[in-house]
Amino acid sequence: MELFGRSSEELRAFCQSLGEPGYRGAQLYHALYAKRNVHLVTMSNLPTALRERLSLVGKITLPSVKRKYASTDGSVRYLFALPEPEGQQRRKAASVEAVFMPSEGRQTICISTQAGCAVDCQFCLTARLGLIRNLTPGEILAQVLLPLQDMERPSTEGAATEQRLAARTNVVLMGQGEPLLNFENVFRALRILLDEDGVGLSAKHVTLSTSGVIPGIERMRDEPVRPKLAISLNASNDEQRDRLMPINRKYPLKDLMAACQRYPLRAWEHLTFEYVMLGGVNDAPADARRVVKLLAAMKRVKVNLIPWNPGELPFQESKAEGIEEFRRILTDRGVPAFVRYSRGRDVLAACGQLALQEIQSSPISMVR
Repeated sequence: MELFGRSSEELRAFCQSLGEPGYRGAQLYHALYAKRNVHLVTMSNLPTALRERLSLVGKITLPSVKRKYASTDGSVRYLFALPEPEGQQRRKAASVEAVFMPSEGRQTICISTQAGCAVDCQFCLTARLGLIRNLTPGEILAQVLLPLQDMERPSTEGAATEQRLAARTNVVLMGQGEPLLNFENVFRALRILLDEDGVGLSAKHVTLSTSGVIPGIERMRDEPVRPKLAISLNASNDEQRDRLMPINRKYPLKDLMAACQRYPLRAWEHLTFEYVMLGGVNDAPADARRVVKLLAAMKRVKVNLIPWNPGELPFQESKAEGIEEFRRILTDRGVPAFVRYSRGRDVLAACGQLALQEIQSSPISMVR
């Protein structure tokens, strides 16, 4: 049985099926996620005899780090080779990408939820891959745990090291894939990420970004454990969004905005709208005024303006002065707006650039 990606309840039941007390499953859960120990032989909180038995009847399978690309800004793009899920046979192995972005006192990890993507946003390189397959809960979790392990430095903080590192970590589900089209696996992973007995991240530091899959948003609002929600808007009217994001034909703006108005926000929470700025396409002052009207009925919202990151697509970057005017129009009309420049552009680690490309150009430092 695959152990990594299993919940506490599943691991307790598994240990009980072996004739062990249920609390051994809780100890295994703690070792895997709180301690980030993925080697049964070194799980010192379990008896030696149980570790030996688990190694015979269970396994821990993780993606392998195929390559790492280090950006000049300190970000690292990870290219993971994925194992094939049990019971599935494919012609070639799948890969996926995640990005580690350090900053003063914190780090942010951008993770993928699918290999490839079926949503087909026209400004995003990932769309060229199409959907390869959904990721398992373990494959989603590994994109957080492996970079944390990789970036850890020897510490004198003792047993609290893992918890303190978790407290300094943000996770954004904004890599390859549409999270709400892999709902079950994504939320199984999130329950472990947000469990204080698991990885121990705070819901305030985890954000899920969706292109606007309304049934998934409706399901998400009923989840007792959930991250913050971000909506990838990127257009100011349906005609524009139909062209940029074909999913809008199924879930048009009127219906999407209604679902957002129904979405219950916690006392500390804002609903985030992401808006990729495309030069000459969606960045005019008239677009900004239409965005204000779209969001007028919502009280606790903010907009992140994301300058488009260059790739092999027929778009261009917005001018800096145009982005600033767009931001000013929103803020002057009561919609908080912020310009978010992406990290790791030189290694194709920025928003919309994740497309499994093997890069050989000079600005990239490849770490093996």
